[in-house]
Amino acid sequence: MTAPSNLTPAAPQEPRFLVLFDFDETIVNENSDDAVLCALPGQQLPDRLKSSFREGHYNEHMQRILAFMAEQGVPQDSIHSVLERIPPTPGLLNLLQYLQSHREDFELVVVSDANMYFIETWLERAGVRQLFRKIFTNPASFDASGRLVLLPFHSHSCSRCPDNMCKQVILREYLAGRQKELGGAPFQRVFYIGDGANDICPSLALGPRDTAFPRRDFSMHRLLLGMQQSQAAKFKANVVPWASGEDIVDCLKKIMKER
Repeated sequence: MTAPSNLTPAAPQEPRFLVLFDFDETIVNENSDDAVLCALPGQQLPDRLKSSFREGHYNEHMQRILAFMAEQGVPQDSIHSVLERIPPTPGLLNLLQYLQSHREDFELVVVSDANMYFIETWLERAGVRQLFRKIFTNPASFDASGRLVLLPFHSHSCSRCPDNMCKQVILREYLAGRQKELGGAPFQRVFYIGDGANDICPSLALGPRDTAFPRRDFSMHRLLLGMQQSQAAKFKANVVPWASGEDIVDCLKKIMKER
């Protein structure tokens, strides 16, 4: 039996919650930039490259490393296979499974200072690429010579962040853009899952109904503890440290029961 022609199908429910993930040591249990060095013949960098790093200019440093790997004749297949073997963070796949089972409620985004080739390679191998609406990261692709060419994501004026990426700028622009696309309705809550020092800046944009999930005993967690103890720090969001993705699932389940 067909529905009467004057009835229109119900509009799909828009997601109520936004979940942002860092990648290195958050989705995966290693730093992908370090892991990929296993593809080098000697599996380590020469001292001249190690000493070329300058604080706040990691993207440029990684560009030099990738150029060196190409000079050493490391093929794309070797880089690809190393990336696919990086293990997920404990409980991470269970978290993604939970979020997939509630896709009508949660919108997922990656915000990472890694690069697009590393992230997409891993997510596709894990079978979870389709869960993420957007990936914000540094562009990277192989050129005709077989070199993986890395570029900065953007330029910004934030003094807290590396010169190639401010995650707070990305978060604020994304929230404003999505609110416009969703007819003026903001997300009810925003959740930020990370581990590193560069995950502090976006967390400062979160409000009192939002939650920052710092990986327990990693830089983000230690810095947030210091901010909470400082009377000068004005951190609005809830802070829920995690050691496993299961910890985050438990927290999200409680929030889902509140509706």
